[in-house]
Amino acid sequence: MAILINRDSKFITCGFTGHQGTFHSLQSRDYGSQFVGGVTPGKGGTIHEGFPVFNTVSEAKAKTEANAALIFVPPANAADSIVECIEAEIALVVCITDGIPTRDMTRVKSYLDRSNTILVGPNTPGVITPGESKLGIMPGHIHMPGKVGVISRSGTLSYDIVQLLSSEEIGQSTCVGIGADPISGTNFIDILKLYEQDDDTEAVLIIGEIGGISEAEAARWAKTHMTKPIIAFMAGAFAPRGKRMGHSGAIINDKEESVADKVEVMKECGVHVVDSIFDIPSTLKLIIRNDE
Repeated sequence: MAILINRDSKFITCGFTGHQGTFHSLQSRDYGSQFVGGVTPGKGGTIHEGFPVFNTVSEAKAKTEANAALIFVPPANAADSIVECIEAEIALVVCITDGIPTRDMTRVKSYLDRSNTILVGPNTPGVITPGESKLGIMPGHIHMPGKVGVISRSGTLSYDIVQLLSSEEIGQSTCVGIGADPISGTNFIDILKLYEQDDDTEAVLIIGEIGGISEAEAARWAKTHMTKPIIAFMAGAFAPRGKRMGHSGAIINDKEESVADKVEVMKECGVHVVDSIFDIPSTLKLIIRNDE
């Protein structure tokens, strides 16, 4: 069953005619995803790379029956694109754009709270259900179908870990990059809820990092709501307090924002925390075997 996307998902791209929008839309198409068109205001009615272009999301949805959208719109206008997708009742929106102003994302959250749309991102590598569909910029070839759900705040680190899993023949049900910005559409708990209900997911891997308390909150929630085993790797063990590391969400400002703080909470809640990414495959194999 997987979560969020499968081979039946139909998606459009906002910002399709730009270089990045074109490249990654076609990459997703080549992976097997059902890409059905794009949205670029002012270019509606044209054909780009063999696909129809529309002026608005609502028009694109009406003509293509798309239920998902991929956003490659510059930061200044990306929030407006997300809101347009919400108003068009697009079920899943994946926003790759980073650098969206916090004030704009606060406005987006108010729209999300009144809708049924799921927003992944912004500043996310996207979502992939291996062997079926991908919406994002992740390299599809490193993934393989399987039973481990992967949630990550870090895009490039998730690539390394997924490739390691696949090399050990540990497949993934769905991999979700929740985004690295302070305000995101979905969090660890939102995705854990979906994995708990998914028959194709037997275990969950959380890839976390410094900054914020979302990993600790997820562990506390999982302690009383998850029946499936969770393992976690936390990046940034040696990051200094008060220094931003890599992106806006990765900064230690308060209690439970450091790796040590988060690891302590997660272990108390029954999460299997590993110290090295190279311990992940053996730990997963052991957990899944003992859980059978």
